[in-house]
Amino acid sequence: MSDTPLPLAADEEIVLTDGNVHLRVSPYGASLRGFTRGSGEPIVTEYSGADNKVGGQGDVLIPFPGRIGHGAYTFEGQSYQMQINDKEGPNAIHGFLRSVVWDITAQSADAITFETDIRADEYREHGYPFSIHVALDYRLEVNGFQCSFTMTNVGDAAAPVAAGFHPYFTVLSEHINSDILHVPFSDRLEFNDELVPTGVVLPLAGTDLDFQSSRPIGDVAINTCYLNPTRDADGMARIVLASENGNRKVTVWMDKAFDFAVLYSGDPLPEEHRRKSLAIEPMTCGSDAFNHPEWGLIALQPGAEFSGTWGVVFE
Repeated sequence: MSDTPLPLAADEEIVLTDGNVHLRVSPYGASLRGFTRGSGEPIVTEYSGADNKVGGQGDVLIPFPGRIGHGAYTFEGQSYQMQINDKEGPNAIHGFLRSVVWDITAQSADAITFETDIRADEYREHGYPFSIHVALDYRLEVNGFQCSFTMTNVGDAAAPVAAGFHPYFTVLSEHINSDILHVPFSDRLEFNDELVPTGVVLPLAGTDLDFQSSRPIGDVAINTCYLNPTRDADGMARIVLASENGNRKVTVWMDKAFDFAVLYSGDPLPEEHRRKSLAIEPMTCGSDAFNHPEWGLIALQPGAEFSGTWGVVFE
């Protein structure tokens, strides 16, 4: 939570409705603040007002998700230094747009479009002297919703870009330990004590972080960047969280723009939030990809676009 007052726009919220599903969003960070069905049964864990956000709930992570070690990176032969803003270590984390008030450029009962700009002259001091226009759509669907982004390079030089999203999901269990998880990814990034990748990719098979076959989460602490998904015939990668009795199931699907996902069990969160829900974070790149461009970093050329879509289906 913030210790200082936030602008009134931080508390502006819009509810999209289609039948018995309701999606709550805000122009502040284009954030996802809740997704419910029926009379208010949560699927994405809710909060209202930016001061009440916990653990990055619903954040949009652009132009990079995860951490950049010590905030330093090199792109096309030039070195850059970002501001250190990670409370867990000396790193830059989760991009620049989480506290920006985005413009609403289209809206209907069941869909909304937010847009904003990263301008080179404004973000040069943040170690990111590139100009990117960003559009983000939320759209309700039958038994779910989808979220699409498009980044357009409106500058005159190539720019490093990536995207990620930070929702938490629940199937209404008291804790996630009894929930059944399926993560069809074969590898993970090894992290150091500062939660930055070491550069080593590790196989998941046979480890306690391996959920390629559905099984209970148990007491495993998860804060892991998964990569190398097994995709279904339609090209989608699908992560599934289900209740122990199978009465509730949430599927997070990701198109081919997303080859990575961070899962986070929230063990360090305050007790009232600890292991109450599971963050499933679609990411187009791995953590610290600005220093490991082979992990999905896009060098977006002037005038070019990069886009992707992920979504949620509940049963």
